Amino acid sequence: MKTAVEELSPTRVKLTVEVPFEELETSMQAAYKKVAQQVRVPGFRPGKVPARIIEQRFGRAVVLEETLNEALPRLYGQAVDESDVFPVSRPEIEVTKIEDGKEVEFTAEVDVRPAFDVPDYQGLEVTVPTAEVSDEDVDTQIDALRQRFATLTGVERAAGNGDYVVMDLSATIDGRNIEEQQASDVSYEVGAGSVLQGLDDALVGMSAGDEKTFTTTLVGGENAGEEADVTISVKSVKEKVLPELDDDFAGLASEFDTLEELRESVRAQARRSKLFEQVVESRERALTALLDKIDIPLPESALTAELDARKHNLEHQIGESGLSREAYFRLYQTTEEERFAEFDENSRKAIKVGFVLDKIAKQEELGVTEPELTNFVMRRAAQLGVAPNTLAQHLADNDQLTLAMVEIVRDKAKTVVGDAAKVVDDAGNEVDLKAIYAELNPEQEGAPADAQAAE
Repeated sequence: MKTAVEELSPTRVKLTVEVPFEELETSMQAAYKKVAQQVRVPGFRPGKVPARIIEQRFGRAVVLEETLNEALPRLYGQAVDESDVFPVSRPEIEVTKIEDGKEVEFTAEVDVRPAFDVPDYQGLEVTVPTAEVSDEDVDTQIDALRQRFATLTGVERAAGNGDYVVMDLSATIDGRNIEEQQASDVSYEVGAGSVLQGLDDALVGMSAGDEKTFTTTLVGGENAGEEADVTISVKSVKEKVLPELDDDFAGLASEFDTLEELRESVRAQARRSKLFEQVVESRERALTALLDKIDIPLPESALTAELDARKHNLEHQIGESGLSREAYFRLYQTTEEERFAEFDENSRKAIKVGFVLDKIAKQEELGVTEPELTNFVMRRAAQLGVAPNTLAQHLADNDQLTLAMVEIVRDKAKTVVGDAAKVVDDAGNEVDLKAIYAELNPEQEGAPADAQAAE
């Protein structure tokens, strides 16, 4: 087999493949067997029709067509391997010559990863947040812990932001009750930001037993987008009471006996979090600095596929939310146009990042070990809330293990770039990543911190 490569653009090539007929022998024999199973000839059982009878009755062209259907995917893959191109789209294949018994020629046009060089990434200068833990940082964490152990106590006063109310809701359009918009004993934090516009403003100042009606636009259900009159009946008002900040609280919220022990533990955890943040940020910012030095043309098909995937996921999220499109974007304080512009920017960066990390992985000869794949599956299973064996089987059944290994290798390549950078913190202090690795992984001194586990 002989393959010629013609560059149509920096991101698209045309392969012209010449195949001697003898290389099609295995596929041709398979084609005869398949056709024999499909045709019915008097005097012969299905699958037992001789090749010469098939050609006499149905023509050799039928066999040749079946032969090429079976052989072309394999021959295309072989041509790609021999040509050292990296396809990123499905090929457009055309058979251009068939000389029966002598030769077959076909062409394949396909978008490919463009050729580019990765500049030296040793000593890239990046700045990351400091790892210093302040008393304010500790107080913030302690306060969040107090919020988790807060209790709700009924009050005989009007509701304000931060209070909780129990209420009944009903909605009407032109005096007609909307059944799916009726709800009883709804618990809600005033000021939390309901997608039902006007709800928070209406609740402020209401007391138990009060009723109020306001006009708003419905955001879900069959009447989404229509204007309705919503009636609120407040049944009770409760305020959040935080536990006293003392040793008793420390014993309630943790395994520690004193508040001081709890604060020291929180401080140590905060330091670990900030160290992990330095590791993650050093890798991300070093990679960004490297990307800024590289100009890579992007294959249009790859960009379209990435954008379509993100838009499809957005449509799924909107559908699952039960909200109208307008309410969904209002909830996330954005617009459809802004979200699509964000998709375009992020898609371009994602493709470029993949190209660069794949090239670095190849240069550094990075691979995936079985323990690394096992750890990846266990982490991902924990994130998804499924059993590791279940996820592993799903990945294997859906041919996604290769994608998992690509993700692992790319993360290792990002680590290589981050470790090669010159890192300082916001205060101008040099950040020693190896020292951080030793502090975070004392049992594996010098081993890179696992950014995915940190996240």
